Amino acid sequence: MNTLSLNLAFAALYIALDVTSFIHPLHGLNITPWNPAPALGLVFILRRGRAAWWPVLGTVLLSELLVRGVPQAWWASLLSAAILAGGYIALGEYLRRRLLSTTLLDDRVALIAWILPVAGGTLLVSIIYLSSLQLFGLLPAEGWRTGVVQFWVGDSVGITVAMPLFWWLSSERGRLLLRTAALRWETLGYVAASLLALWIAFDFGGGSGFKFFYLLFLPLIWASARQGMAGAILAASLLQIEVIVAVQVLSYNAVTIAELQMLSLAMALIGFFVGSVVDEQRRTSDELKQTLRLAAAGEMAGALAHELNQPLTALAAYGSACERLLERGEQGERLNAAIHGMLVESARAGEVVRRLRDFFRTGATKLEAARLPEIVDQAARHYQARAAQRGIAFTVGTIPDVSLLADRLQLEVVLRNLLANAFDAVDHPDCAQRAVSLRGEILPGARVCLVVTDSGRGLSEKVAGTLFEPFNSSKSSGLGLGLVISRAIVETHGGTLWGEVAEHGIFKIVLPIQESMNHV
Repeated sequence: MNTLSLNLAFAALYIALDVTSFIHPLHGLNITPWNPAPALGLVFILRRGRAAWWPVLGTVLLSELLVRGVPQAWWASLLSAAILAGGYIALGEYLRRRLLSTTLLDDRVALIAWILPVAGGTLLVSIIYLSSLQLFGLLPAEGWRTGVVQFWVGDSVGITVAMPLFWWLSSERGRLLLRTAALRWETLGYVAASLLALWIAFDFGGGSGFKFFYLLFLPLIWASARQGMAGAILAASLLQIEVIVAVQVLSYNAVTIAELQMLSLAMALIGFFVGSVVDEQRRTSDELKQTLRLAAAGEMAGALAHELNQPLTALAAYGSACERLLERGEQGERLNAAIHGMLVESARAGEVVRRLRDFFRTGATKLEAARLPEIVDQAARHYQARAAQRGIAFTVGTIPDVSLLADRLQLEVVLRNLLANAFDAVDHPDCAQRAVSLRGEILPGARVCLVVTDSGRGLSEKVAGTLFEPFNSSKSSGLGLGLVISRAIVETHGGTLWGEVAEHGIFKIVLPIQESMNHV
C-alpha cells in the first residue's frame, strides 16, 4: 500500500471511529465517555514516525468538521482541534521513544512503560484542550472540571482498551497471534460467557448499579489465562463494545457511562496484566525447554562421538581396501563388497548425525528394542579407565538380560551422568573409602531397576527436595542441568529417576521391560 492510500485508509477509519463513539457528548463538543480514535492515531504515529504528523493533524481537523459541524466561531473550533491533535502527536512521539517497534506489549515492563505515559499524557492533553475550549468561549466556565474528568476518562479508556488491538493488528506477528487465538474453539466459550455475564449484569442487576458487574471479569480472566495477551486484547475489546451497545440499546441509567467506562478500564488493565504474565511464563518455559534440549544434546554428543567412531573407522578401513584393490586391478566381487561396506557404514554414520540434529531441533526420541546389558556396558566402559587412574573401586554387578523399548543413546547419557556424579562424590581427599557400583534387578510388574551407589556423602532431605530443580548445582562449574535432563529422558521412556535420602549416595532408575523381546 502506497503512502497516499495508507493515509486515506487511516483518515477513513479514524473518522469512522469518531462517528461511532460520539455518544453523550458534553455540550455537543468532542467530550465523550468513550474515545477510541486517538488510539489509532497513536499507533499510526508509532509506526510511521514524523511522516504521520500531518495526516494526523489533518484527520483530526476533518473529523471535527464532519462529526461535530462548524459552529459560528469555526476558527476557535478548528484551533482547539489543532491543539488536541498536537497533544496526540506529542504523546505519540514520546511513546515512540519508549516502546520498541518489536514489542507487542506482552510483558509487564512494556505495559508499564505504555500505561503510565498514556495516563499522564491524556490528563495533560485533557487539561490543555479543555482550557483552550474555555478560552475560546466554547465551554462554560463551570463545565471545565467536569469536562476535564470526562474527556480524560474517555481518552484513557479508549486508548487503553483499543490501542493494544490496533498495535497488534499493525504487526504481522500480532495479526497471526490474534487470528490463532480467535480461531480456537474456546474463544466461542468466553464470547458466550461474556454475553451471559452482560445479560445478568444488565437484566438481573436492574437498577442496583454495579451489583452484578463483577461477573464481566470472569470471561476476561478466562481468555487472558488461557490465551495470554492475545486473549486479553480480544476479550477486552469485545466487552468494551458489548457494554457500550448494551447501554445505548437499553438506555441504561442505573450508573453513568463514565462509571461503566472506569469499570471497563479496570477490567482491561487486569486482563492485560494477567495476559502478560501468562505470556512471560510461557516464554520462560520455552526458553528453559530449549536450554535443557541444548544441554541434553551436548551430553548426547559424548555418546554420539563414540557411536560415530565405529563407522568412521570402518569407512577408513574399507577405503584403504578399495585403494589396494584398485592398485592391483581388482574389478570383481571383492571390490564390490568393499564399496557396499562403505555405503553401509556411511549410512550408519549419517543416521547418528540425523539423530543428533533431530534432538537439537525437536527433542525427538527414537525408540527401538535395546538390550539392557549392552546399554550398561557402553555407558560403564568409559569409567573403567578413570577408576583405575583415580584409585576408585568401580564394580558393575549383575545386570538383568532384558530388552527395553528405548533410545539407547539417551539412556547411555543418563547412566553416564549418574556415574559421573558418583565418581565426583568419591574423588576427593575427604572420602576415606572410594567405591562406586552399578547393578540391576527385576521388579514386579515387568520393570527393571538400575541402582548407582557411591561411598560419598549421601543426600539430606533438604538437598533431595531440590535435587531436580534446574540450575541447582553443588559443583562450582556445573549448570545444574544434568539431573534435570536425566529425569526428563527417563520419564520420556515411561520410567522414574530419584535419589534416596541415605548416608551414602544412592540413585535409582526404574524402567518398563519390553517383555516380548526378553530371552527365555
